[in-house]
Amino acid sequence: MHHQNYAKHLIALIEKVATSQNAAILKGAEAMADAIANNRAVFAFGASHAGMLSMELFYRTGGLVVVNPIFARDLMPDIRPATLTSDVERLADYGKLICRQSPLQAGDVVIVHSVSGRNTVPIDLALEAKKMGVTVIVITNLAYTERVTSRHASGKKLKDCGDVVIDNCGEFEDSSITLPGFAQKMGPTSTVTGAYIVNAMALECAAILHERGIEVPIFHSANIDGGDEHNHAMLEKYKDRIHYMK
Repeated sequence: MHHQNYAKHLIALIEKVATSQNAAILKGAEAMADAIANNRAVFAFGASHAGMLSMELFYRTGGLVVVNPIFARDLMPDIRPATLTSDVERLADYGKLICRQSPLQAGDVVIVHSVSGRNTVPIDLALEAKKMGVTVIVITNLAYTERVTSRHASGKKLKDCGDVVIDNCGEFEDSSITLPGFAQKMGPTSTVTGAYIVNAMALECAAILHERGIEVPIFHSANIDGGDEHNHAMLEKYKDRIHYMK
């Protein structure tokens, strides 16, 4: 069955990421741990579907309390017409504006996700964040981005803008399964491998903080007894580094 082939492919890709990107994942986790240890915060950004990793990370069971999403209304998939997101992602300097109007500060970490790594907004945001003294962790598809040209005026791609660069190990165009009689592949992989990458970094970040003797701010499920009380205490204790409550 086609879906079983897809499942096998996803499992193989996650194993490939876990092995080939281990050093980069650990480097990203250490940057996150350094920021949290220094009373700074972690942020995440992606345009359109790439932004799902931002949603994956923040305010969730088992997640780090001080991870903040950066959302831009014109780059969210629920905007209408939905095709507008593709145009907006190519706008020059919009990424700089998003960065400047966000709560990002020197010493923070921002995770920037773009599968193709060619569009202007995530590149501008990453470059502007670095100017501000923010550590930039890039998640992209190296096989994809190497086969396309940059849309940024500098000619740079997102892979050129990170202090840490993590390859999601996907294929060109992201989709992975060819059905008989179809020219276009289906079965995208970036959301699954991307979710693995960001949660792997969060796990390793927590382990690093624990080894340093630093409290790890983690959410419990709100659907267990005592969960609400724990989470409310976390939100109050770390409110200076939590920007999604304002």
